[in-house]
Amino acid sequence: QVQLVESGGGLVHPGGSLRLSCAASESRFDGYAMAWYRQSPGKERELVAGLGTDGSPFYVNAVKGRFTISMDNTKTAVYLQMASLKEEDTAVYLCHAIRLLDNKMFWGQGTQVTVSS
Repeated sequence: QVQLVESGGGLVHPGGSLRLSCAASESRFDGYAMAWYRQSPGKERELVAGLGTDGSPFYVNAVKGRFTISMDNTKTAVYLQMASLKEEDTAVYLCHAIRLLDNKMFWGQGTQVTVSS
């Protein structure tokens, strides 16, 4: 069972950048599909970016060209590099994993990203 620990959130001005990290506690991400979601107050949780079972990245249209998802070579961390941030990117960002063996899902505790001038 994987435990997810996010970090890297904070306050940034519009146009700025942040890198979020999702670390696997005491395990690796082998056999998991990984993704980042976000949730703003009063809004549904939405998928932001993910890595397919073949490792290929996919993105929601709102962040294409600005965000990059990646996994390190040890498969113990997943990153979300965010650039050209907009105020509408303000949200709690959550790391998500699906264990491919049985489709069991795991969530991190979330990290707050605030984009404001």
